[in-house]
Amino acid sequence: MSSIANIVAFDGAATPVSHTLVPDSVTREKDEVTALWVEKLAGVPEAAQVRFTMKRKKLGSGVVRVAFRTEVPVMEAIGAQNAAGYTAPPRVAYIDTEESVFYASERSTATGRKLCRWLHQNIMGNVTTTNTPSSAGPVQEGYDLLVAPT
Repeated sequence: MSSIANIVAFDGAATPVSHTLVPDSVTREKDEVTALWVEKLAGVPEAAQVRFTMKRKKLGSGVVRVAFRTEVPVMEAIGAQNAAGYTAPPRVAYIDTEESVFYASERSTATGRKLCRWLHQNIMGNVTTTNTPSSAGPVQEGYDLLVAPT
């Protein structure tokens, strides 16, 4: 298994911004491993930080379920102060979330899983040109090799 490490990803803003998510924890409960990465921006509350989670679990059927979840909290706008001059601190208004779940048969191969991952990613990203498949990182290793970070 690979060691958990930082994840760096660009967002989809008009001027893309790089986000660095740092390892927060790896937990094991029965047949499920959960790894959590959190962006650690100074001055931003913990509840408002971008989070990425990977869960790997072997089901009773022998199929391996790997789930990847990205959460982007959105802070509410601060309103005016009350009559006493107090302004409440902002809170998380909602969380935009995306999740991908992959099911790998006991009979599947790393090559077949990689093909499935790349087709899915290219369809989701509307990629119509050839590009070199990435083979390193927690998502790639989770899909292709069915390993979770330690």
